[in-house]
This record gives sequence, structure tokens and C-alpha cells, in this order.
Amino acid sequence: VQLQASGGGLVQAGGSLRLSCAASGGTFSSYGMGWFRQAPGKEREFVTAISWSDYSTYYADSVKGRFTISRDNGLNTVYLQMNSLKPEDTAVYYCAARRRAGLGLKESGYDYWGQGTQVTVSS
Repeated sequence: VQLQASGGGLVQAGGSLRLSCAASGGTFSSYGMGWFRQAPGKEREFVTAISWSDYSTYYADSVKGRFTISRDNGLNTVYLQMNSLKPEDTAVYYCAARRRAGLGLKESGYDYWGQGTQVTVSS
């Protein structure tokens, strides 16, 4: 499975961005999907995940109420809508796919990774 993330950019605090992650080479509808991010000098951290079965979702406390994950199985794409962005949201955002059931909250739970897209939020 190949994952291609896009949609990053520079935005002012309070603004919005929508990231996309297009999958190819596999059965997208049977993969759980997740977004992680890595800020400069920090470890990569979990942001949000969506299951393949019932579309259940889970969010890190830091983004709850501001970010929304969704998926379109017809387009083999997962989205991350980011609203009310803060400077601390600045990071490289990665999408990931997992073949296992349930929600993956850890990096080790994912089998495939995209290349990352930079999000920069200015104050």
C-alpha cells in the first residue's frame, strides 16, 4: 500500500487546513487509518484514527474538538480537517494505514506510512 499525503501549508493561528491522504495498491476499505505528527525536536505523536469497520474515531486530547478525521472509501482517501489551528500544531503530519481491526493509537500498530506533509501555523 502506498500513501500520499497532501494539503499542508502555512496558515495563521485560528485558520484551517484540510489534509488528504490518498491510498493505492491495496483494499483501502479494509484498513484502519491514522494521522500522526512530528514537531521539530520532538517525537512523533498520535493525532487521530478512524476504523475501517464502523468508522469509529479517536482523538488526542490536544486536538479534540478542533480536528476531524473522515474517510471516503470510494476515493481511497482519508482526510484531516484542522480548524482553530494553533502555533503548537506546527509539525510534519503523517498518515498511516493498519490491517488490524480496531483503532490504532500507537505507531507500532500501523503497517504503512505516507511521506508526510508540513503544516506551519504562524502566530
